[in-house]
Parts: sequence; C-alpha cells; structure tokens
Amino acid sequence: MSELFGTLPDGTPVHRWTLERAGVRVRVLSYGGIVQSVEVPDRAGRVVDVVLGFADLDGYLAHPEPYLGALVGRYANRIAGGRFPLDGVTYSLAQNNPPNSLHGGERGFDKRVWDVEPVEHGLRLSRVSAHGEEGFPGRLVVSATYTLDASGALRFAYEATTDAPTIVNLTNHSYFNLAGTGSGTAGGHELRLAASRFTPVDADLIPTGALDDVTGTRFDFREARKVGADYDHNFVLDKGLTEAPVEIAELHDPASGRVLTVATTEPGVQVYTADHLEDPFIPGAGIALETQHFPDSPNRPEFPSTQLRPGRTYRSETVYGFSAR
Repeated sequence: MSELFGTLPDGTPVHRWTLERAGVRVRVLSYGGIVQSVEVPDRAGRVVDVVLGFADLDGYLAHPEPYLGALVGRYANRIAGGRFPLDGVTYSLAQNNPPNSLHGGERGFDKRVWDVEPVEHGLRLSRVSAHGEEGFPGRLVVSATYTLDASGALRFAYEATTDAPTIVNLTNHSYFNLAGTGSGTAGGHELRLAASRFTPVDADLIPTGALDDVTGTRFDFREARKVGADYDHNFVLDKGLTEAPVEIAELHDPASGRVLTVATTEPGVQVYTADHLEDPFIPGAGIALETQHFPDSPNRPEFPSTQLRPGRTYRSETVYGFSAR
C-alpha cells in the first residue's frame, strides 16, 4: 500500500509504502529509501515505533545529516580526504565531512528519489547512478529489496552492477531505540557483538589501519553489556565476509523486553551511539548498527576490498529480527 508523503521543492512526489507481517509494521519512503518507522510489540504486546524518524518530508529535508533510516551510498562511512585511487587514477569526492567524504557525498543515495515496485512481502527500490555522480566512476545500476519474512524480520538485499571499475559500500542507517522513539536515550540497551577486533581511528574518525583486539577495552561486547555512549567505530566481525547472512549482534532493552538481532553478509558493523543528535532529538536517542565494509577501504588495500568491476555483481544482505522476552 502506498500514499503520497510529500513533494520535493522541484515538484517531485515522494511516496510512502507500508509493509506489515507477523505483527511488525514498517513504513518506507521513496526518498532516500528511508525506513521511516518500524513498529513492534514488547513482552506485554504493547506496540511502539523503535526507529527514529520524522512525521513529514520537511523534517528529513531540514535535517539531512543524521541520515535517519536512509539507504546510504555509493560509499557508506568515510573516505579520507575525499580521495581514493583506482587503477592508477585518483578520484576526488566532496569533503562533506571535512576533511573527508561521508556517506556518498553532498547528494548521496539518501537524498535521491528511488523507483519503487512491490514484490512479495516487500518492495524493490532501484535507480541508476550516473558515471561521475558525486565524483564516483562508472554507471552503477542499483537495487535494494526490502522484505518482511514470516517471523517479521526486516531483510535488506542489495545488488549493483557497473560499466566501469568503481567502489560500492551500501548500508541502512536506522537508529534503534527499543524502548520506543521519544523514550529517552538508548544507552541502557544491552549489546552483544561477535567481534574480537575493531578498527581504531584518528581524530577525523579515519581508521589508522590497525585491527586492535577488544580484550580489556570498552570495545569488548562479546558478552552482552550496556552500550553507554561515545561510540562511532567499525567492529571487525569474527565471521568475516560471508555468502549468506550470519547473526552478529543482539540488542536488548531490559525494560520492554524487546530484542533486535542483526545478521549480515558484511565483514564489519559501525556502532554509532548518536551522541551528536540535535533537536528535535536528544543525544543518544538511538543506536545505529550499520552493517558494511570498513571505513576508508579504498585507501587501505589490506582491508576487504570494496571494488566492483564490469561483469561482476555487488551483493550484500542484512536481516534485522525482532522479538521480546
């Protein structure tokens, strides 16, 4: 089911689609592929929205930087100095997070209107990113399929092909508060993460290149514990890059009993505690678990590659499961 959600300043209509299955209701926008809301029950059956979002299109246009619920690309996370080499050519990108490029540049995938078509239990979003868009090489044909499975889990399946060598790193940027949006901070949620290492960063949040052991540090979530604050870091998943999604995280709100599980094919997950959120939200109002390749991978050949070449297909899949206990 779709409805008109609003109109962009240039007159382009934006539609909202509603998916519902197994007691879970999800609303998705054609603008930015945004997951506007995810409504799930607690242990007593009380249903609330557990992702941060705005009630109208004007909210997203006025506050683009948090990337609330958005489909992020061509390159999720940061690229140092807004530059990367590929096949002997250095490409320059917008330094929209000075001095770095962040989440695809000034007008990344999160600020584009996607074509949307219904599929069984979900939606298929698609668009063509032209050669040179935001400085990235290659004409990229992209699709993102959002579905609800029989248990109410929300699945993201991404695919992309190119006509010239390029880089790709896609993710969903939802912020979760399992107590419900507007309920305060999510710092008291308990996180378990199957990651024995993380990528330490410099003052500009660019990885140093090291893969540090989490043992004895505040980055050790191998046993569930409260998240707290001040995280915007990539964790190196123990499973590595996989063909099918493997469960790598569990987020639990003890008060409501709601549980979020995350399974992915990706080798990393960015844990962001949203300490810099501003009005109308409060700092720490949600936690983002962004499954992806590592930040600045195009400048780090020792990291898993984000290169995509003609004749190959980029594929990535992540599943967010919901339950209560």
